[in-house]
Amino acid sequence: MTKIELTVDGAAVSDDVEPRMLLVQYLREKLGKTGTVIGCDTSNCGACTVHLDGTSVKSCNVLAVQANGRTVTTIEGLAETAEGELHPVQEAFRECHGLQCGFCTPGMIMQAVDLLGENPHPTEEEVRLGMEGNLCRCTGYHNIVKSVLHAAEGATA
Repeated sequence: MTKIELTVDGAAVSDDVEPRMLLVQYLREKLGKTGTVIGCDTSNCGACTVHLDGTSVKSCNVLAVQANGRTVTTIEGLAETAEGELHPVQEAFRECHGLQCGFCTPGMIMQAVDLLGENPHPTEEEVRLGMEGNLCRCTGYHNIVKSVLHAAEGATA
């Protein structure tokens, strides 16, 4: 076992983990952060996307020990208010129906937040390219792109 200490959604956590435990397993099984979805387990679908030190990563491709000393933000920790208000990207996905079955939505939102952090005013093509590593099983890409662009418009308002 290896001891890790990290910050998850603003809370300091410390645990002993198997060195081979994936970050997605740690978040779901040890911390109950089930909004981080296990999709493909091969880093192809992006459903498990979280932010590691502010950058989106596929948590099925990161060992929990690699997050030692770092900060992780999950979909549950994205909205920073205690009043239950959604993050602007979450709100844009809700408003524009950027989801169908919802399975890919947490990863899509986390990737979109990172994309908009790097490029606050993307074109449709830039959104499509920036979201490329996240797959929607329902093929709801039109409304996902629309949601990201709507969130970007809100950032300019």
